[in-house]
Amino acid sequence: MTWLVAGLGNPGPEYATTRHNVGQMAVDVLASRAEAKFRRLRPAPIEAAEYKEGAERVILARSTQFMNESGPGFASVAKKNHLAPHQVIAVHDEIDLPFGRLQVKRGGSTAGHHGLDSLVEGLRSMDFFRIRVGVGRPPGRQDPADYVLEAFAKKEQADADVLVQDAADAVVALIRDGLNSAQEQFNRGPRR
Repeated sequence: MTWLVAGLGNPGPEYATTRHNVGQMAVDVLASRAEAKFRRLRPAPIEAAEYKEGAERVILARSTQFMNESGPGFASVAKKNHLAPHQVIAVHDEIDLPFGRLQVKRGGSTAGHHGLDSLVEGLRSMDFFRIRVGVGRPPGRQDPADYVLEAFAKKEQADADVLVQDAADAVVALIRDGLNSAQEQFNRGPRR
């Protein structure tokens, strides 16, 4: 079977280390582990790398467009590879989960996450897998949009690095062992 892992985030170095880019960070970790190189997929605004996870073919993808417009690009990669929505895994930031938590799930609401809205629009389905990476809620009255576009605080950085590694591990567990096993392993809270 083939899987598409969509690492949601924004392009460019100014966004590379922001909370909003944890999905891309996790995809980068997976590519690094597999020594897979990203290449531009034309005409789609996507960079992709491929590797094998056991017998499974895995396409790691990150958009060259902003997250809120990235769904059609990911969907075009899915269509080109004849993938159904249940063969897509979106890795994304989640302010409704405490910092350090992960949740693996299939389908459901986008909860106003515009990157997920775009992916739903592109795939014409909500029936894809999600690795929800908890970045926590903004402090005080800070606008959530501003909060997720900030880099992790210095005191959070070590835990953020572990969180991104855990998100990559959750993708592998989902592909290798299935949803129930991945949920058992990752939906309980931080593994630290």
